[in-house]
Amino acid sequence: MSQEHPNQFALLGQRRFAPFFWTQFLGAANDNVFKFAFTLMVTYQLQLSWLEPKMAGLVIGALFILPYVLFSATSGQLADKHDKARLMQLVKSLEIAIMVIAAWGFWTTNVPALLACVFLMGLHSTLFGPVKYAYLPQQLSERELTGGNGMVEMGTFVAILLGQLLGGVLVDTPVVGPHHVAIACLVLAVLGRATAQAIPPSPSTDPDLVINWNPFTETWRNLKLAHQGLAVFRSLLGISWMWFFGAVFLSNFPAFAKEVLHGSPQVASLLLAVFSIGIGIGSLLCEMLSKRHVEIGLVPLGAIGMSVFAIDLYFASTGLPAAEPYTVSAFLAVPAHWRVLADLTLLALFAGLYSVPMYALIQLRAQPSHRARIIAANNILNAVFMIASSIAAGAMLGAGMTIPQVFLAVGIANAIVAFYIFLIVPEYLLRFAAFVLTRLIYRFRIVHDERLPTTGPAVLVCNHVSFVDAVLLMAASPRPIRFLMDHQIFKIPVLGWMFRLAKAIPIAPQKTDPAIYEAAFAAAQAVLDDGEMVCIFPEGGLTRDGELQPFKGGVMKLIEGRPDLPVIPMALGNLWGSFFSRVEGGKAMVKPLRRGFWSRVSLTVDAPMRPADVSPDALKGRVQALLGAPA
Repeated sequence: MSQEHPNQFALLGQRRFAPFFWTQFLGAANDNVFKFAFTLMVTYQLQLSWLEPKMAGLVIGALFILPYVLFSATSGQLADKHDKARLMQLVKSLEIAIMVIAAWGFWTTNVPALLACVFLMGLHSTLFGPVKYAYLPQQLSERELTGGNGMVEMGTFVAILLGQLLGGVLVDTPVVGPHHVAIACLVLAVLGRATAQAIPPSPSTDPDLVINWNPFTETWRNLKLAHQGLAVFRSLLGISWMWFFGAVFLSNFPAFAKEVLHGSPQVASLLLAVFSIGIGIGSLLCEMLSKRHVEIGLVPLGAIGMSVFAIDLYFASTGLPAAEPYTVSAFLAVPAHWRVLADLTLLALFAGLYSVPMYALIQLRAQPSHRARIIAANNILNAVFMIASSIAAGAMLGAGMTIPQVFLAVGIANAIVAFYIFLIVPEYLLRFAAFVLTRLIYRFRIVHDERLPTTGPAVLVCNHVSFVDAVLLMAASPRPIRFLMDHQIFKIPVLGWMFRLAKAIPIAPQKTDPAIYEAAFAAAQAVLDDGEMVCIFPEGGLTRDGELQPFKGGVMKLIEGRPDLPVIPMALGNLWGSFFSRVEGGKAMVKPLRRGFWSRVSLTVDAPMRPADVSPDALKGRVQALLGAPA
């Protein structure tokens, strides 16, 4: 399905990604050329008694979002039932037809026709959304999914920015401005249809699906389906919250620029530009920071940054002296304004770090046959949250709050919401802890991580060197791992709490506590039955001298009656003597800096073994060989 590539930009040279990328890029650009030019035309150039300028933006925005609420459930079904490449080609043909009507509307200044086209372009985007996000996991491997999503997220925001700038410039041309907009929209639609033709086939994941045309019952069914996987469902809510958060800023940029920063309309465009650039940079950073895996440990980092810089934006923009409307150059000449721009850029950057891993997690863990429908449910939630965002921001402003105070309130609310999400989905916090451990305390290298399965049950077998072995293995795996761990480790402060959050399975020696022993293996078997991974440390405890200890027979109990269950030997290297391991004399957690910061450690993954070839001695031999191999 995939070929190795040096980085996410190399995907632009591959047919499975490049035509799709440019198709969605041109679609997003066309949406915004059309909407922004139309909004400016109604606001500044026309005098309509039935559509006041101050209402134009709200009406156009509402008409564009309405199809997401009405038709997302149907579009998700269509994307699961049909070939996604063919569906994208049909949607782009629809775009050409819509733009023909829009071109006539611009040419003849027919506002009702243009309003109808806003609704139809919302329908076009509603149909395209689920196909877009369901296409990626069919064409990209797990190692490419974060980078691919980062490219799409970056491309979307760049297209939005360029589309609004182009729409604004074209419609402002005296007399013939609307004609130029009409031509540009048609050209972009035709180019999008041309690139869509090159998208490779992407077969149906549920060809026998019977379409339920009732959007309300289907939406409810999709939400219940998503709820079956709590990590997926909570990620849907997390993404929708990000749109709530972002919409508060994007919708208030014009008023913020005018009333708070005392800037011209061009300053509002500058704010949009730095926000879009920040989202793009954050989205692209995800692949590098995640080491080309789906790394949801970035989500808490993103949430922290979003709150910190939203709150600082309040302090940076409060008390700025009144002035004549600044041009962009005059605005940039004021040192205090650079802090505002830095806050907006970094706020958006962290929003990119927050959202991209969540999209990738949904794509990776949603059931393939229902993936597009779950993404459609997400689009509905996004629309609902954006509408709620407008109502909430309007209510706060109506109550007398200033725009900086609204930003402050949303920044604080984001911290509360994020804390709640991370408590009810501890995997995010655990992966964040693993991310910090493997980036700041250790230099963690994984050898042959492609041998870790991305689907299906498996037993992982690893040597036990330190109290943070499980955390390091979490960082290495794209999927959750359930660990069989000595029941005594749960008594250690902080680590015990963390392993309870990770739903680690406590185990005791059979002679010490037979009940805990049997309950542990029953729980582990249930995890394997659910198609998940279990990790066991067969030495039975931390090494006291740095050497590999004899392997016990618990692993044989795990694989009993499972002839096709892969058993994967792994070896953690160079951890002995670190702060979290024992040292000579058996002491642990002493002298934090005895190895210094950022010391090198490694995990080497061996090829899977068949259960028929597994024995404690054979496993120990494989792990010993891995420890002797160069890392």
